[in-house]
Amino acid sequence: MSDRLVRWSLLLVFAATPAAAEPAVTILGLPFQATAMRGPRSEVAVAVATSGLIPLARSANAAAPEAGDEESAPLIVVWGKEGGAALSLVDGTIRTTLLGAEAIEGLAAAETPRGALPGSRRALSGAVSAYLTGPTRAMGTATPAAAGLTIRERQPVAMGGDPKPVPVSTVTVSPGPEATFAAARPRAVRVAGKLAFVAATFQGGEASGLALVARAGIGDWSVAARTPPQDGAPLRIAAVADFAGTGSPRVAAILAKGGRLQVWSPAADAFTLDGEAPGYAAGSGDVDLAAAVEGEDKAAPDLALPGADGTALALVSLKGGIRERARIALPAPAAFGVAALGRGRQARILVGMSDGRVAVVAPDGATP
Repeated sequence: MSDRLVRWSLLLVFAATPAAAEPAVTILGLPFQATAMRGPRSEVAVAVATSGLIPLARSANAAAPEAGDEESAPLIVVWGKEGGAALSLVDGTIRTTLLGAEAIEGLAAAETPRGALPGSRRALSGAVSAYLTGPTRAMGTATPAAAGLTIRERQPVAMGGDPKPVPVSTVTVSPGPEATFAAARPRAVRVAGKLAFVAATFQGGEASGLALVARAGIGDWSVAARTPPQDGAPLRIAAVADFAGTGSPRVAAILAKGGRLQVWSPAADAFTLDGEAPGYAAGSGDVDLAAAVEGEDKAAPDLALPGADGTALALVSLKGGIRERARIALPAPAAFGVAALGRGRQARILVGMSDGRVAVVAPDGATP
């Protein structure tokens, strides 16, 4: 075959190969400026979904509620001073149901139980909840911290007879010597088939890490594993999911100083660092500035989170290392939330931005 024929053959092959779709970004039309966002795995989303305030009709192609140990609902909730909205995914399109800001703020107030660290949020997993207690600056931390993680578990009630109050078992776990819990929501995780909680910690005030709080016996909760303490506090939990597609959870976390993304595998008595990469934003306070994005069928989820300056959204694969699949420019820096609905080609990622607008990102390039 002549060189000319070879070149023409290659051109025909390239012309016949479909180009990968570029991610698409649009602005959600909301009649208010938003300042807060809660994703599907939040107490607010679950409360709105079960309140009867909105219909949850979905087509057969829409994503099912996320499976996992934490309570979840197929909703994202956003609000600000002048209004609020519940956002659902229907046939690849974000459906907006306007709600009163006061109603949502009332539901959000329930995220902080009585006696919890002010402004903190609890994690819910069936009959078990975990939340921070005992505000302290004992370790000299520059930000609020907690002296304990309180775990409450509703106990079974015998059937029959007169109504009885539901008994509740309560245990408060200490983070250990020279340590406090960072003021960030703990996450439920299942390790070796057993429920546990992952919480961020301060070590000696200057270093940070993660602690796995697990149950050794009936009502006997304690710190079962820790990551090595490291500089760059705080270490913020970004998301917990089966990022490797192995059936075991991984914890994605961001070390605030330097913006290093780290991926940890929790086991019954240890954490293993699977990889790390710089260049990402940790977010402030207890803002959820990252989300797991479910893959098509049984594909491992990706992690969506802002780059270091917040002006772009990175879509990162954590399977077999850390590999950035896309970086999508945003109309304004990410500020008050990142959350995802749907899976695979139907997935939509919502980003709460610094100017009060909410961006909708379609990674596959379809109209958001």
